[in-house]
Amino acid sequence: MKGRREPAPGLLSRLDALARAAFPAGSTALMMVASAAPVGLPSALPAVALACVFFWSLFRPAAMSPPICFAIGLLQDLLGFAPLGIGILTMLVVHGLALRLRRPLARQSFLTVWLAFAGFAAGAALLGYVLQAALNARLPPVMPGVVSWALSTGFYPAIAALLTRLHKAMQRAEDLA
Repeated sequence: MKGRREPAPGLLSRLDALARAAFPAGSTALMMVASAAPVGLPSALPAVALACVFFWSLFRPAAMSPPICFAIGLLQDLLGFAPLGIGILTMLVVHGLALRLRRPLARQSFLTVWLAFAGFAAGAALLGYVLQAALNARLPPVMPGVVSWALSTGFYPAIAALLTRLHKAMQRAEDLA
């Protein structure tokens, strides 16, 4: 009928919408906790956090808001035993820059996005180095930053492939709803 309002969505449809909205942050936190396990290798924690924040900021920015990026950065600092604030500031800067470049980057090929991410990872490693130096009042070793950049750049294709499949599944579910 014309002029008649649609009925309010049912409980299941509201829960489904809430789960889809919370999925990027929840999956990022879960992947971060899993990557923080001590295995005797360099920690993949910063690489996973950076890749997830970058990906979701590009392709589902409403689900990766600044407060969520703050929480992810805080979780990174706590899990990685880093000084509080380094991960937070890094995630917020990456999120802001990814949002700023979202329109041109989201339409590009995977290789272009990967190269852009490599630049973001280099900037994040440099920012972390500068913040460490400022907080400790001395220059930290350079190699951890280089390893962090290499891990971030190297892990991005696998993380992006997984997140792309999940993102497309979420889009299909939204199209059906």
